[in-house]
Amino acid sequence: MSARVLVVDDVEANVKLLEAKLSSEYFDVLSAFNGHSALEIADSEVPDVILLDVMMPRMDGFEVCRRLKANPRTADVPVVMVTALSDVANRLRGLEVGADDFLTKPVNDIALFARVRSLARLKRMMEEWRLREGICGRFAGHDTAVAEDSGPARIILIEEDQFAAARMAEILRPSAQLVICQSCAEVQRQLDGDTELVIASLSTPRGDPLLLVTQCRASEMFRQLPILLIAEEGDLHRLAKGLDLGANDYLIRPVDQNELLARTGTQIRRKRLQDRLQENYQRSLSLALTDELTGLYNRRYLLAHLDELIGRVNHDHISAAILLFDIDHFKQVNDTYGHAAGDDVLRELASRTMNSVRSVDLVARLGGEEFVVVMPDTDSTIATAVAERLRLAVAREPFIIRVGGVKVAVTVSIGVSAAAEGGDCRAQLLKRADDALYEAKTAGRNRIVTRLADLPPITWASLTQRNDETIGPTGAQGRIDIDRRLQSKKRAQANLARSHPNSIPSKVRRSVRDTAHQVWAMVGPQHPIAPRRTLI
Repeated sequence: MSARVLVVDDVEANVKLLEAKLSSEYFDVLSAFNGHSALEIADSEVPDVILLDVMMPRMDGFEVCRRLKANPRTADVPVVMVTALSDVANRLRGLEVGADDFLTKPVNDIALFARVRSLARLKRMMEEWRLREGICGRFAGHDTAVAEDSGPARIILIEEDQFAAARMAEILRPSAQLVICQSCAEVQRQLDGDTELVIASLSTPRGDPLLLVTQCRASEMFRQLPILLIAEEGDLHRLAKGLDLGANDYLIRPVDQNELLARTGTQIRRKRLQDRLQENYQRSLSLALTDELTGLYNRRYLLAHLDELIGRVNHDHISAAILLFDIDHFKQVNDTYGHAAGDDVLRELASRTMNSVRSVDLVARLGGEEFVVVMPDTDSTIATAVAERLRLAVAREPFIIRVGGVKVAVTVSIGVSAAAEGGDCRAQLLKRADDALYEAKTAGRNRIVTRLADLPPITWASLTQRNDETIGPTGAQGRIDIDRRLQSKKRAQANLARSHPNSIPSKVRRSVRDTAHQVWAMVGPQHPIAPRRTLI
């Protein structure tokens, strides 16, 4: 993974040395020789990582870091302090002004490359979440910010040395809920969605903490969980390996109290910021793609989904159909009972629609009282059967207005159309369904009209009264009619199979299959009259 690194040092030889080392690992290197130049380059180029010398004339590294973190353009750029000062006071001061890490001169190559890669990976992840949040926030059209969590963090500590564990617990417990584990296996049992940080000692004999790092990074749930490693002075190779595998930070023994608090605090703040960005993104995405009143997908998502589906129809030659329906005389509901009652009707209609269609079907609110059901891998016959089921689900029981408990009779008119293979588009499909809906309204409402490409419309005035002629029967008589038709087809197939076992005409196979699909659409595959899939 390449990254752009800004090297800041007032000694040219130090800059050239770091440039050579980083370039050998294919990093893109920028250079600055004083604090003012560093601030200008950082603001214009926005590097992935900044390596900043502490001891510089006129403006030292601490002041440069403070100004970088105060600038919104560079606030998220990780800063690594490179210094000959190894005392705890200066390290703590650097962490207080926003530095992400320290490297002590002379710089160890392993530590340098591991830290740069780890911090560049973190910056890009944060940039991605901020970008997604910003885009979806613009789609949503209003603020969706989630409040910041300031409560105690749940931290899991892996430390077999009881004295060291007790000392760290004493430092962390005033501001954290600490769980102490003595093995990696015990950590696996303790990990949950509330965990905000794992502190793991590399000297733990029972289990490999580096394996725990890889397992967390492979898990969707714990991929972004911060992991802080604790290592001995001479365990630098394993520490660098842990950072490459995805660990976020480290401490070197003996662990200083203030550094422990500063580094755990940084990781927890970063985790909570990331969680907020992710939650804001999910909320914004939901608002951008769903209808706030009904909870269904909105017009924007529907149109994009239809484009994708019709592309599959034209390319993969699958079938697809849509139902376009609206509420009959909806204006009278609003005028008689008020717009709040109208909202109740729309919400209930959305609920009944979701309960009437299949799990693979997509339901969206097109606008006003108009709704669309998108049905992949479905022909017009099955779509019409589902439309009748929906029509009956709406008309069978009155809708109840929440204020006053008034019962309102509601019906819908439905236009059905199927996508035509080769050259069909979203606009044409919606136009055919809209024309069919208009004809259903003109013909008296509370009915279904099917309109296919280049064919005259088919009007189903009352499917429940024409069970012997249509594919939309309901009630006991309808099920008897379906059963009779299906059994007749199956007997014909069985007789033909006995006389000519290897020569069943494709027309008969298609007829039986189509009838079975009709039954599944109307009564479900688990119904007693539903055919077994192995029979067709």
